[in-house]
Amino acid sequence: MARSIKTMLTGVAVAGLVAFGAGAARADDLTVMTSVPGLNFPFFVHMMAEMQAEGKSLGVKTVESDGQNSAPKQTADVEAAVVQGVNGIVISPIDVNAMAPALKTAIDNGLPVVTIDRRVAGVEGITAHVGADNVKGGEAQGQWVLANYPNGANIINLQGQPGASPAIDRNKGLHNVLDQHKDKYKIVAEQTANFARDQGLAVTESLLAGMTTPPDVIVAANDDMALGAIEAVKAKGVADKVKIIGFDALPEALGAVRDGALAGTVEQFPGGQSRKAMQIMVALLKDKTKPESDLVLLTPIMITKSNLDKSERLGELK
Repeated sequence: MARSIKTMLTGVAVAGLVAFGAGAARADDLTVMTSVPGLNFPFFVHMMAEMQAEGKSLGVKTVESDGQNSAPKQTADVEAAVVQGVNGIVISPIDVNAMAPALKTAIDNGLPVVTIDRRVAGVEGITAHVGADNVKGGEAQGQWVLANYPNGANIINLQGQPGASPAIDRNKGLHNVLDQHKDKYKIVAEQTANFARDQGLAVTESLLAGMTTPPDVIVAANDDMALGAIEAVKAKGVADKVKIIGFDALPEALGAVRDGALAGTVEQFPGGQSRKAMQIMVALLKDKTKPESDLVLLTPIMITKSNLDKSERLGELK
C-alpha cells in the first residue's frame, strides 16, 4: 500500500519526509502526526502545544506539521506521513474539501485519522471528529447581541476563512439568531477577513469608511479579526460607539475583555479538544478501543468581564 502512495508524492512531500524523520514506528514505539492549518495563528499554536503535551503524557511520540495556511502544504505533509509510517494522524484540516483526498489516502493506507476543530465531511472511515459546536458558538454571539441591544442594532459581520468548517458554522449560528429578527437587527455589512488580524483591520477600516454612521456591533468569527477591528475603530475615533465581540478566547483577547476594549469572546476550549482527540487516537492504537461516538462536540460559551474565570487560558493572561 505504501508503495502506491509514494508514486503520488510531490517534491514538497518528499521534503516533508526529512522533517518527519525516517523509519516506521515499532509496535511499542507509537508515533502520531499532529497537524494544524498554520502556526502563525496563536489559536493553533496553543492547540498544537496541547496535543504535544497530551501525547507525551500518554507515552507516544508526536511529529508536528505546520500547514502554513496552505492546503497543498498540509496535503503534502499527510502524504509524507503515510510513507514515513506514522501510526495515526490527528489533524485540524485547513479546508473541508481540499483536504478530503489526502485524508482518504491516509485511511486507505491503514492509518486512523482523528480530525479536530475543523471537520471533513464525505470521507468514510475517519475515526472521530472532536471539536466545538461552532453553530452554537455563533448562536451565543447572536444571543449576546439580542441581550445587549434589546431595541435593535446595526451589525458588521467579519467572517472567517471561506471553506473552513468553523467559519461556515459560526456564520450559520449567528444568522440562526439574527435572521429571526431582521426588522430590528440588521447586518449592514459582512465580509471575510480570513481569520487574520491584518485583514480584520483592513476590512473594518474599508467598511467604516463607506458608512455615515458607525455600526453598533462588530461580530468577528475569531479573536484575531476582532483585535484588528479594535485598531480600526480606534483609528476612526468611534471606539466608544462600537462594541466588538470575538471568538476563541485567546489570552490577548481576554486581556482586551478585562480592559474593556473587547466586549466579549467565545470560549471553545481548544485545549480540551486537543487532549480528547489525542486520547481517542492513543486508546485506538494501544488497546484497539474505538470511541463511543465518532462525533465529540464541546459547547462553547460567551466570555465577558463578568465570567473571565470560565476561560481556559486565563492563566496565560498578563
